[in-house]
Amino acid sequence: MNWTGNDVHSDLREACVAEATAIIAEAGVEALSLREVARRLGVSHQAPYRHFESRDHVLAEVVRRAYVRFAHALGRAPQTGNARTDALAMGMAYVGFALTHPLEYRLMFGGALPLPSAHPEMMNGAREAFAVLQRTIEGLFAARGQAIVKSDIDRESLFVWSSLHGVVSLLRSDALNTLELDDDARQQLVAHSLRKIGMALGIVPLTDDAGPAGGGAQ
Repeated sequence: MNWTGNDVHSDLREACVAEATAIIAEAGVEALSLREVARRLGVSHQAPYRHFESRDHVLAEVVRRAYVRFAHALGRAPQTGNARTDALAMGMAYVGFALTHPLEYRLMFGGALPLPSAHPEMMNGAREAFAVLQRTIEGLFAARGQAIVKSDIDRESLFVWSSLHGVVSLLRSDALNTLELDDDARQQLVAHSLRKIGMALGIVPLTDDAGPAGGGAQ
């Protein structure tokens, strides 16, 4: 597509972001350059520099948007007013986003990012996503009548994040498909893992064998 006149000023920035995302999806972050973005858009190699100072700047924008979508997905998890139910729903939302948006998830957690200090807005969504986790944990503490201590909230939030990330990593790993697993164990990986995380947090009683509905391995 050739860009002229007002198109360059009004739409080229969005086109650069879209094309950068497409390049990453097709060939990986290593293949991304502003020159390649310009070539694919049919503009001069200098045109993208009107909107992005460097390759890292357009990559930071792609990553920023991925974190924003991730935070919104967690924030849109159903809210029932029941802290335990809401926490399990948030966990399912986390896993669901990772499986349905693999490119964004890989960009956020699977490789080297541009320096956050040079791109301060890039991590805003990450902080927002972590805030959702923190509020979820605070709700659980409040439901149990437990004191809200920031260090405790932070530790539990990091535990949940790392645990969910581990579940997602297994689901996205080719190694999982090479294991001789019982079909039920494979299908119930997400539900069983969330139940165990819930037990650790006191969401699910230790004697409760019921897990959240759905969530089998893909």
